[in-house]
Order: sequence, then structure tokens, then C-alpha cells
Amino acid sequence: MVPGELVTVTSNQVLRKLERSDIPAAMRLSTEAGWNQTEDDWRLLVELAPDGCFAIEVDGELASTTTLFTYGTKLGWIGMVLTRTDFRGRGLARLLLTHALSIADSRGVESVKLDATEQGRPLYEKLGFHNEQIVERWERPAEVREARQQNVADARFPDKPFALDAEAFGADRSALLTFLAKHHPPVVIGNSFLLTRPGRLNRYLGPCVAESSHIARDLIESVIHEPISGGWFWDLLSENKHAASLARELGFVPMRRLVRMARGKELRADEEAIYALAAFELG
Repeated sequence: MVPGELVTVTSNQVLRKLERSDIPAAMRLSTEAGWNQTEDDWRLLVELAPDGCFAIEVDGELASTTTLFTYGTKLGWIGMVLTRTDFRGRGLARLLLTHALSIADSRGVESVKLDATEQGRPLYEKLGFHNEQIVERWERPAEVREARQQNVADARFPDKPFALDAEAFGADRSALLTFLAKHHPPVVIGNSFLLTRPGRLNRYLGPCVAESSHIARDLIESVIHEPISGGWFWDLLSENKHAASLARELGFVPMRRLVRMARGKELRADEEAIYALAAFELG
């Protein structure tokens, strides 16, 4: 699919790329689903993965979306699988997912993953995905008090942050981290780092990659006491017991569970160093 190309699915359905001009309509889809994404989150996907964001338009209205974010050829990530309520039951999500997976295959992407809700799992299984592990969303209410004075104040990535991240994540996501850091400066200790950003409902904690649980605690404590409107969301891998224990100690409580699913070549890395995920749509 080249820029601007339309694929007619039926007489009134068109599969096409998601464009910047679609962001307000896409935002309505994620809001209807109760998700935490902002327009900036949609903009990130459209800007960094312009050839991986897809939509189906029905009678001129944005009805369904799916995104494919690739980290080289090692890993592709499926996200933003959304269909407007009044267009569900027509197979739109399956059409978009099939298209996104065909794009991943054509690029030689070795492994494709996604974080699935219970509602979406049956479809993903039919498309060749299998369960990998549980991911959890933890929540913490905002504090009504003045921010603490913190010693962790370096808002620049260290010289070698991407090497540590690639070892933990299993693929090179330096472009994503650079984009996020440009808009929301990181907190850094040595080669460990934490990024945060605003969300529609709560502020989002992550990604965070750290060389030890002690460093992860210092990074996270440096931000969670900031006076903000709303609270915090923290997504983590449940198999990382240090991350879950730290979340509980810092006043977070589990509120939602998804299943990480994979298709293709197995890709697991140093997940013990991943204390917070980038997002359900990014890994």
C-alpha cells in the first residue's frame, strides 16, 4: 500500500492508511473504549510508523484501526485494535489485522507480538498467536502535597542507554525512546532510565529499564510524588516479581490483566531489567 492508496473492501468499506488528519476520529475510538491514550500517543504512531497505521472507513467514517510498529526486522508490535461500537461484528478488526500481518511478513519481521484483552484473544489465536505471559496494569492515586526535592535530576539519556535497553527489550527501539525523550525528558541514573508522559485518564509511568531494583525504585520515587492531576498507570510484566513488589511497596494496586501473545520466532530477552512497559501498543 503506497501513500494515499485505497483498497475497496466492499462498496462502502475502504481500507487505507491512517493519516494525521484522522487523529481526532481515532481519539474518539480509544476514548470510547475507555483507554488512556492521548492525541499525542496517536501522533507518535503516525509519525514514527506512517506505513504501519491502518484504518477502515465505512461510508466515509473512521470505523476501525490497527497499528504495526516495527523494531527493525526482529520485532513488530500490533496495537490500537479498535472498532467503533456501532461497526462491530462486521469483521473489520480481522481485515486490518490480516493486512498488518501481511505487511510484517513482507518486511521479513521475525516475531510479532501484542498485548491482548480477553475479548481479543480468540481472534488473535485464529491468526497464529500464542500466549507468552501476563502483563498487568497497576494504578496509584495522585498525592495532594508538594513535590519532594529529588537528587535524580539528569534529564538526558546517558551515552549508552540504548545498549542496556536493547539487551532488556530484545530489539533496537532507540528511535522510539529518542522521540519520547524529546517530548518528555527522561530521569536517568547511570545507564538506567525512566520516561513518563501524560495520559487521558492518568499519567503514564514507563518505559523504565534499570540495572537493579534499587535503581528502579530511585527512578520511580523521583517522579510519583510530583503534584499532578489524576493518578498514575504503571504497566509491567507479571513475571518480573521485583517490579510487581516495587509497585505494591510504592502504593500501586493491580487493576487490569492482559495476555502478551506472540507469533513467529520466539523472542525473549533480559525482562528482569524491564520495570515498566512503553505501552500496550508499543511493548
